[in-house]
Amino acid sequence: MALSRIATVVGGLLLSKGGRRFAGRHAGKLALATLAWELFQQHRARQTPATGHTQHQGRTPRPSPRPRWRAARTSSR
Repeated sequence: MALSRIATVVGGLLLSKGGRRFAGRHAGKLALATLAWELFQQHRARQTPATGHTQHQGRTPRPSPRPRWRAARTSSR
């Protein structure tokens, strides 16, 4: 299994004193980012390549939402 990009970046951070300080200060955020990246990769791997998504096969697509009214767009100066 190849190393993920985040693991490579974290490994690079640990090579310098400033990088070790940064990694120590933000260890929890780096761990969450790594977990989120791995879950995202697993999610992308589960999708079928032909359609791009698995849950909505056979259904009609939802209509696009109506544009929201904005006062700035209707006022004239």
